[in-house]
Amino acid sequence: MSASGVRARVRAEMTEEIKTVARRHLATDGANLSLRAVARDLGMASSAVYRYFASRDELLTALIIDAYNSLGDAAERAGAGPREPLDRFLQITAAVREWALADPHQWALIYGSPVPGYQAPQDTIGPATRVILLIADVVKDGYKAGKIAERPPITGRFAEELRVVADRFTPGAPPRLVGAALSAFLHLNGAISAELFGQLVQSVEEDRPGFFAFQMRNQAYLIGLTDEL
Repeated sequence: MSASGVRARVRAEMTEEIKTVARRHLATDGANLSLRAVARDLGMASSAVYRYFASRDELLTALIIDAYNSLGDAAERAGAGPREPLDRFLQITAAVREWALADPHQWALIYGSPVPGYQAPQDTIGPATRVILLIADVVKDGYKAGKIAERPPITGRFAEELRVVADRFTPGAPPRLVGAALSAFLHLNGAISAELFGQLVQSVEEDRPGFFAFQMRNQAYLIGLTDEL
């Protein structure tokens, strides 16, 4: 391997090590990351860490992109294969919940409270939209296959806004369908955050997977993926 190749490999390994230590800090300090603290845990001078990440925000962006992509990978694996749209939707949403429960600190990083003073750059948008676009694909495929049950149309200014999205989504698709898919994504995030952040305490304790499945099936009904609740 050439000298430049060795340097690139060492840099990649050190970059991953920095991110691994930073993720541990997420578990103890939340998104309040300190490059000095990360450097201290690595036994490095803080100036050395700045050779890999120019600022806290740059490190935070790398962690956010990694988290979104890890979640997107899990959701896409769950949604792969030729199955009925309802099954794909339920398996995708279940996979998102499982990912969040396995790493609640990364979920909090991407779907928790905004980090004060941090502005996410454009390169987070693609990773951030992977799950919602996957749900949109399930709905679009179901609509094209004639497997979406009709529901009452929506009206109002928001319906006019959603019509523009619907025309980009699938020409001829009703705005209600786009609104229902977006609502399902938002409900998915809310349901998981409620469970992770203690809002189900003393209400649903013993069968939270069952309650989650109930919520997602309700969303599937609103979309039109099923007529059974």
